[in-house]
Amino acid sequence: MSLRTNTNEQRLKTGGEDHLLLQENVVKNGNTLLSMNSTMNSKVQPTKHNSFTSVASEQVPVRLTPAWEETNLPNDELNFKTFSMDDAVLETDPPKDRWNIVYLILVLHGIGILMPWNMFINAKSYFVEYKLGEDYLGKDLYYASIFMAYLTIGSQLPSLLFNWLNIFCPIGGKLTTRIVWSILTEVLCFVFTVALVMINTSQIPALFFWSTLGSIVLLNMANGIYNNSVFGMAAKLPTKYIGAVVLGTNLSGTFTSIANIASISITPDARTAAIYYFTTALFVLLACFDTYFALPLNRFYKYHELIYQREIENQNSKQSGEDEKVPYWRIFKQASPQLFNVFFVFFVTLSIFPAVHSGINYFIIF
Repeated sequence: MSLRTNTNEQRLKTGGEDHLLLQENVVKNGNTLLSMNSTMNSKVQPTKHNSFTSVASEQVPVRLTPAWEETNLPNDELNFKTFSMDDAVLETDPPKDRWNIVYLILVLHGIGILMPWNMFINAKSYFVEYKLGEDYLGKDLYYASIFMAYLTIGSQLPSLLFNWLNIFCPIGGKLTTRIVWSILTEVLCFVFTVALVMINTSQIPALFFWSTLGSIVLLNMANGIYNNSVFGMAAKLPTKYIGAVVLGTNLSGTFTSIANIASISITPDARTAAIYYFTTALFVLLACFDTYFALPLNRFYKYHELIYQREIENQNSKQSGEDEKVPYWRIFKQASPQLFNVFFVFFVTLSIFPAVHSGINYFIIF
């Protein structure tokens, strides 16, 4: 009796094993396991489904979720090292620009962009009438008559050149490096200008003239990089923040004129007034330097920086290693009417202002 029982148990065991053994056919992309053994299905009778068992009457393909390690992601991403809790909080709760702090910072940077140009063109009385004037030098030299024209050329050409270069091949590497070094260069140039104010240059007018022009060229080379970089920084934010930079550039001329009037009204001495005037530019540039490092601490700016980085990563993944070139020539042809309008407006304006316009004197006719 026991021998017959053992034999029946062995047959049941063998039949169950035959029913469970399936030939694996692994599809690489789908990760699907299918049973392809038709002879095994013919041997094993299908089990009827009832309320006491969960075995189905027909076999259903088993679908497995791909393993996390098989996605070929880097180890840092697999271990969530690149995703911090701060990033998660920013994505779940998008912050707002409280008190318009980021907006005001970009307005300040807009003022700083045109500060070098406005400071020098509004200082004609200092350069032409004082440092290069006949009363200071004791004789009439031609430097005073050509200074404003040389100032325009020495300011606009380097700024245009380095703006153009910074578009096609970013100078200085990362955005922070470009902004920091450009602001520091501008600060050093203004320190040099203040030093020239304190030095008696009546015996060396030629050296003063060419050294001032050299500092103007270097100042506007740095300003060309700074100008382009600030607009690139604002482009990561919503559209109105580019308008904040433009608003700052418009306010820069007004701010410089107020600083000029205030410095002259404080003291009648041209030398002391020039020190106050150029020192104002130093304070503005140092404020731009400090506020730039305050931006990454702002949650609103961090949120949009995170979105920008995600978009860059998505674009890089879609390109699949292919280096797509920007169609600059096609963009230039499509935008040529607007580009001509901008060029013509600036060409006419800079041909008259400040060299010709500053020499116009008014007369009261009775």
